[in-house]
Amino acid sequence: MKIVSQIKEPIQNEMELFEKKFHKSMSSQVALLNRITYYIVNRKGKQMRPMFVFLTAKLLNNGEVNERTYRGASVIELIHTASLVHDDVVDDSNKRRGFFSVNALWKNKIAVLVGDFLLAKGMLLSVDNNDFDLLKIISVAMREISEGELLQIEKARRLDITEDVYYEIIRQKTATLIAACCSLGACSVKPESDDVETFRKFGELIGMAFQIKDDLFDYGEEQIGKPTGIDIKEQKMTLPLIHVLNHCSKEEKKWLINSIKNHNKNKKRVKEVISFVKSNGGLEYAIEKMLKYKEEALTLLDAYPESDYKSSLKLMVNYVVDRKK
Repeated sequence: MKIVSQIKEPIQNEMELFEKKFHKSMSSQVALLNRITYYIVNRKGKQMRPMFVFLTAKLLNNGEVNERTYRGASVIELIHTASLVHDDVVDDSNKRRGFFSVNALWKNKIAVLVGDFLLAKGMLLSVDNNDFDLLKIISVAMREISEGELLQIEKARRLDITEDVYYEIIRQKTATLIAACCSLGACSVKPESDDVETFRKFGELIGMAFQIKDDLFDYGEEQIGKPTGIDIKEQKMTLPLIHVLNHCSKEEKKWLINSIKNHNKNKKRVKEVISFVKSNGGLEYAIEKMLKYKEEALTLLDAYPESDYKSSLKLMVNYVVDRKK
C-alpha cells in the first residue's frame, strides 16, 4: 500500500474533501438506503478512479481543481459502485473485497434497487449542474461496459475467440472506465481541448494493461485477489490461453477446449491446462503485450511538463503492471 500512498500524496487534500462530497452525493430520504450506502462507503477499495480524475485535472490546470472535478469524480464513483452492486447480483456473489456484498445482506431485489438509485444519483448530479459534457463521457462508458460484458458472454459460449475480439472485450469491459476517469479529469478543467481525447487514450491504455495483469494472476502460484485457475473454471478466455490456443496443434487445441468446456471443475485438469499455457509461452506473450500498453501510456505523458501530478500518474501506470493483487 506504500506506493498507493505515494501516488495519493499530491492530491491528499482533494481526496479527503472528495470523501465528504461523495458521501453527501449518496444521501437519501429513505433510512434503509442510507444504511446500505453507509455500508458501501465504509468498505471502499483503493479509490483509483477518483485518483485518476484529480491527478489528470491537476496536471492540466497548474495544480488546481474545481467543483466540476469533484462532481466528475463523484459521478464516476456512483456509477462504478452501482455497477459493482449489480455485478454481485448477476454473479450471485456473496463477497466483495472480503466483506459481505449488498445482495448477501439485503437480498437481490434490494441490491438491484440500490444499484438503480446510485445510477440515478450519478446522472442527476451531472444534470442538475449542467455538466452535460461530463455526463456524455460517463454515459458512453456505461454503454460500452454493458456491451463488453454481453460480448464476452456471447463469445464464451463458443471458445473460439480471436485476439482482436479479446482486446475489444477488455477495452469495453475494463479500459473504458479508466479512460472515462482520465477524460473526465481533463474535461472538468479544459473542456473541448485536445487533452480530453489524449487522456481518454491514456486511460484506455492503462485499462488494457490492468486487465492483462488480472489475466496473469490466474496463472500465479501465490494467492492473489482471486484463486488460481478461477478464469478457467468460469470459462473466461484470457490472453495467455487465447495465444496458446491459436498456436498449438489441432489435437492440443481439441484437448484444451474439451478441458475448459467439460472438465473445468476438475482441479487436476485445470492445473494441467495452466501448465500447458505456461510451457507454451502464453504468459510471456501476455506480459509482452501488457508492457507495450504501459509504454504507450507513458509516451503520451512525455508531452506534458514535469510535475508531482505527472510523477504520480507515472507511478500509477507502473503500479498497474507491478501490483501483486
